[in-house]
Amino acid sequence: MPSQQAADPRRRLPAVERVLASPAVQKLVELYGRALVTVQVRAELAARREAAGGADDLDELATRVAGRVEAALGPPLRRVLNATGVLLHTNLGRAPLPAEVAAALPALVDAACDLEMDLEEGRRGDRNERADRLLRLLTGAEAALVANNNAAALVLVVAALASGGEVVVSRGELVEIGGSFRIPDILAAAGARLVEVGTTNRTRLDDYRRAIRPETRMLLKVHPSNYRIAGFTAEVTPAELAGLARERALPLVIDEGAGLLRPRREPQLARHPSMSELVAAGAHLVCGSGDKLLGGPQAGLLVGEAALVARCRRHPLYRALRPSRTTYAALDLVLRRHVAGGPLPLDGLWPDLAAHVDRVAKVAAAVGGEVVEAAAYVGGGAAPEEPIAGAVVALPGDADLLVRLRLGDPPVVGYLREGRLILDLRTVAPVDDAALVDSVAAARENRR
Repeated sequence: MPSQQAADPRRRLPAVERVLASPAVQKLVELYGRALVTVQVRAELAARREAAGGADDLDELATRVAGRVEAALGPPLRRVLNATGVLLHTNLGRAPLPAEVAAALPALVDAACDLEMDLEEGRRGDRNERADRLLRLLTGAEAALVANNNAAALVLVVAALASGGEVVVSRGELVEIGGSFRIPDILAAAGARLVEVGTTNRTRLDDYRRAIRPETRMLLKVHPSNYRIAGFTAEVTPAELAGLARERALPLVIDEGAGLLRPRREPQLARHPSMSELVAAGAHLVCGSGDKLLGGPQAGLLVGEAALVARCRRHPLYRALRPSRTTYAALDLVLRRHVAGGPLPLDGLWPDLAAHVDRVAKVAAAVGGEVVEAAAYVGGGAAPEEPIAGAVVALPGDADLLVRLRLGDPPVVGYLREGRLILDLRTVAPVDDAALVDSVAAARENRR
């Protein structure tokens, strides 16, 4: 008969070194370092001793240790299959980089690159020069500058041109952008005083004209990104406002918001003024985002008159707001695709109809679903009420399946509609179709 000591399950717990030597835990050591993983191995073994628990197999122990590591550090970023039909999904990182751009990035960031060196002359170069040339070509502006996001670009402009003075803005354009950042707060942070004109739904040119005083430093027009005012409305066009700005010798700054460089033909975007159109209409400076309609990395794009861009560049804030090497590298590659007319992720929202329906039908058959119609959206505050009709996959499902898909490998994010789970392939790369099908099968079997 075994002794009480021999029967104690705690005696079957493996030694710390044995757990650390297991292949599964060694993978954790490679990711997080031996010291941190050792602490969590000891903690897991101590918890089992405290509970008088025995030993599971080493793989199970590794899973529990991994959970402890993630609880201590937070989980790492994971690649997610976005099947929501919202391309510029703020919670999912907004614009995905084109696959060719992502593939070219490692060679520019895992070693030295000529970010600020003129290789021909062997002297210091200008990190903004490539973006300046490409953005001038794409928008027709005299000069361009890049900040680390669009809010930063606007703060820089206001600080350089209007600090200590007044900025005139239509009341209907005092928007709040993501993260509760509001235009009035941005102006105040940059040292300018806000002067509201017009009403929420109607603003006329005379409203701006009457608001101009000796303290006025700038006229500002803001694209209303993520909302629309409909019905009894009126607004001043960029060209009309540019005329007033010239008449009063004031700069007109337009926050286009989304980084649309040139006009798009699609009906959902046809009414969105592009940066090139705003420059042509007479705006002195235009700013927009790199990670929205541009389809690039997070960045703030500033284009316009050379003298005003130079003032922004000389401002002390620019040193704090300029982007990193990685941002410049990705932006350069994406802008060159725009110049060449290459495909971008945004184009996937309007795929070839026959090819798309065939693709959806194949995935639907593989997951036991059916093909139905549903709306996709650009997202990111662009064209918020402009649905894009198209075929999607619908399968029986509830909130539980939605969660299991979200926790799968790879995670899949869809949405529920009328008692069915909807998966929109327009925001999923075709190369990921097989992985999506596998994730659905695993979620149905409750495997994570």
